[in-house]
Amino acid sequence: MTTQVQPVPWTEGADTTALLVATDLRRAFGTTQALAGASTSVRAGEVLAVMGPSGSGKSTLLHCLAGILVPDSGTVRYAGTDIGSLTDRERTRLRRTDFGFVFQFGQLVPELTALENVALPLRLGGTKRSAAEVVAGEWLGRLEVDDVAAKRPGDMSGGQGQRVAIARALVAAPKAVFADEPTGALDSLNGERVMRLLTEAARGAGTAVVLVTHEPRVAAYADREIIVRDGRVSGPAA
Repeated sequence: MTTQVQPVPWTEGADTTALLVATDLRRAFGTTQALAGASTSVRAGEVLAVMGPSGSGKSTLLHCLAGILVPDSGTVRYAGTDIGSLTDRERTRLRRTDFGFVFQFGQLVPELTALENVALPLRLGGTKRSAAEVVAGEWLGRLEVDDVAAKRPGDMSGGQGQRVAIARALVAAPKAVFADEPTGALDSLNGERVMRLLTEAARGAGTAVVLVTHEPRVAAYADREIIVRDGRVSGPAA
């Protein structure tokens, strides 16, 4: 029987609602223990910064929260549903409909224009091309890159590509966006611009953001910060 995950509706002032709750997560890769009892939560509409040194387990934590990885033990609950209890197909659907992603190098589809890249999540969800591209164009405008709508990723700057990636992550109105070092490949000026636009757009849409970074200036855009060290979380967990 297919488990139906009911998203938590976001309303003004709903930031006390736990959208994602991770409890005692443990995850090993061979003999390397990436997570060793990590627990945290993310509220609806909150921007959470996940910091820590390289190899601390912060990206593994993000991947478990997003349902990309299933922990060896412990639970991740999204809107009350244990993500680990879902099938691979159900987790894939969840990532398509409720979650958005921004990675360090954007990972845009090189053969598609910026407009087509942003429209892609809507098209995969069944929206007609014309309607999807109207919404995609609006998001390109919000992220200040409507001038590259007809360009392919190879013809954009790094900062432009990341803003297109953010538009793609937000276009389908996800409840949570997972951003793994989204400014890591950018200079400081472009990094600041990307973070301003990401957090402004997400807060405007009521979208939670889980932001992995090692840079304090990037973490400063968050509402709350946790530290991952040796596979465990320190700092406010909820």
